[in-house]
Amino acid sequence: MAAEIQKKMQKELEAYNGIQKEYQKAVAQKQQLDSQLNENKAVKEELTLLKKDSEVFKLIGPVLVKQDLEEARQNVAKRMEYINKEIKRADGHISALENKQEAIQENLNKLKIDLSQVKTAA
Repeated sequence: MAAEIQKKMQKELEAYNGIQKEYQKAVAQKQQLDSQLNENKAVKEELTLLKKDSEVFKLIGPVLVKQDLEEARQNVAKRMEYINKEIKRADGHISALENKQEAIQENLNKLKIDLSQVKTAA
């Protein structure tokens, strides 16, 4: 009986460790998205300061290509919209992983209690 409980605990621990790794990866990805959003906010602010006749260039590989100011503003707005959607998706994924971690932790606690009861009964 104790061996069965220990095997179940081992499986739960492996699942918990896997979810923790996935959680850490998801948090790192969200942090990267946050930094990209902050960069784009700064670019948007700079673009709003420019006059209509200002020249804007876009870096494509090693080349600077002239770009329309309004097109640049639209591109930044679209990019920020996309990043915000990705952040919301990442938040949902992170909260789902947190819920899984809590459920596995509860199972582990129950198994520990069961194991201690089996050991004291023996």
